[in-house]
Amino acid sequence: MQPGWQLPSLYELSAPPAWQAVEFISDLHLSDAGSPTFAAWADYMRTTTADAVFILGDLFEAWVGDDARGEPFEAACMDVLADTGCRRQLGFMVGNRDFLVGAATLRDAGAIALRDPTLLTAFGERVLLTHGDLLCLDDVDYQRFRAQARSDAWRAAALAMPIAQRRVVARQMRDASQQRQQGAETTRWTDIDPGAAVAWLHAAGSRHMVHGHTHRPGDEELAPGYWRHVLSDWDAEADPPRGEVLRLTRAGFSRHPLRRR
Repeated sequence: MQPGWQLPSLYELSAPPAWQAVEFISDLHLSDAGSPTFAAWADYMRTTTADAVFILGDLFEAWVGDDARGEPFEAACMDVLADTGCRRQLGFMVGNRDFLVGAATLRDAGAIALRDPTLLTAFGERVLLTHGDLLCLDDVDYQRFRAQARSDAWRAAALAMPIAQRRVVARQMRDASQQRQQGAETTRWTDIDPGAAVAWLHAAGSRHMVHGHTHRPGDEELAPGYWRHVLSDWDAEADPPRGEVLRLTRAGFSRHPLRRR
């Protein structure tokens, strides 16, 4: 069986009966605390009425390690996260940009770690949560890098570098990724494999998958009775601005655009 088709071990989470709403966001790629996107995110986090906010990866354009969380940009992000984490359930799943987020950051934010994938039971539904990159099976080079970068040895070597050097490496990796995507037709290998997604859903006993990563928001029936709900990336400076919150209640899923400031 090709790697990726088999469902990894699941982290399971059940919503308390009193919950009324859960919200999902991903792919904000925050890098500047003075940006309109950061302001929109901070406003959302401080005003949402959901019982829980689950961040499904790539909140940050790059996170170079928990030991940088006291620096100006990272500290501003931590303030917003901690403010939310003390008032409602906050869950954090790492993505392909911020996989160096660790236990210290989650502790200070008051967040729980969501392994990829996580099975959420809420409002009578079993919902499979994933960042999405693990299902992009056609991007073979990336899958090799992902496996390497998630290893303990690679993480230890990266975190042994000075913070300034890590920032340079992160910028180089981001630039290389952008050049690669611009240099080829990427529609196929930057989207998830639908067969693998359905196999995961079937194995988890779930009808709904929520994921980010692809920046192609929408709801799609992958096979009869099996749906994916793709999260939006956020860019408050785009014309028109981009950004959505996916909300789950007893009535089902709904999408809500970021508020104009």
